[in-house]
Amino acid sequence: MSHTGGVNSAAHEDQESSGCYLKMKRPSLHMVDGVPMASTFLETTGKIQNFQAKSDDVLIVSYPKAGTMWMIEIVDCIRRGGVTKEIQTVPNLRRAPFLEIAASELLPSGVDLLEAMPSPRLVKSHLPVKMLPRSFWDNNCKIVYIARNAKDVLVSYYFFHKSRVAAPDPGTWEEFFENYLSGNVGFGSWFDHVTTWWDIREKHPILYVFYEDIIQDPVREVQRVARFLGKTLEKDVISEIVEHTSFNKMKDNPMTNHSTMPPSMMNLQISRFMRKGKVGDWKNHLTVAQNERFEEEYKQRMAKTSLHLRDEL
Repeated sequence: MSHTGGVNSAAHEDQESSGCYLKMKRPSLHMVDGVPMASTFLETTGKIQNFQAKSDDVLIVSYPKAGTMWMIEIVDCIRRGGVTKEIQTVPNLRRAPFLEIAASELLPSGVDLLEAMPSPRLVKSHLPVKMLPRSFWDNNCKIVYIARNAKDVLVSYYFFHKSRVAAPDPGTWEEFFENYLSGNVGFGSWFDHVTTWWDIREKHPILYVFYEDIIQDPVREVQRVARFLGKTLEKDVISEIVEHTSFNKMKDNPMTNHSTMPPSMMNLQISRFMRKGKVGDWKNHLTVAQNERFEEEYKQRMAKTSLHLRDEL
């Protein structure tokens, strides 16, 4: 695998106007049930645990920056039978509220948004298995889990922290690399997250989807999600959904690219919410030494699981 010195590449992208983020007071990380979470999460912990899921809710879960918004858009299109006016005019954030987000100047809390929504509801979450509200299990809700390779998530999560001024300070690239590898970032360890969801996928109605598979064959994966949701769609509708949910379309779509968020929450001058959407961008950021360390940790942490992800295509 050839790749070049990542610190320089990351530092170059860091130079894209960071004034706003430097002035913001960011939340800190706090341990909740053994998982590091942003302090804003503490405001809604009780409401989240008491959240009442409904049997026709569809939950879309992932570790952060693994393609959650992409999967929300795919699932919403499938459920509505195509790219409807609502999909074209209502922000993704409102069509699939983020369960664990606290209230802000832009939106009410995720729980409040969901409780006000008519059924059937789409729910977004990054929660680990052990923190998901009991009602999702009790009501046998369908869950779509999307996983993305650990290295590309690392890079994407770093730049997300840089631009998401309401997120904990990521520090330098080197510091974030170390924190990510040890699981000392929001929502905890990538390794724990992806493997625990993988381990329970056959005990509940869970469809486990890989980011890299959608990149490689979007038609096949959209059809797979549709089957899981019990929907039969014509070929032209599948093609319409694949076109609408392509990375190039979504990164320029105000309903999906977070451009409707105020700069006090998301400073897109630092880094776009949808940056590259590629498999293997990590090669531009990890140094040779960092990649060797990552590989060593990965081998140890993933030794006992049958889960396999691809970090290049």
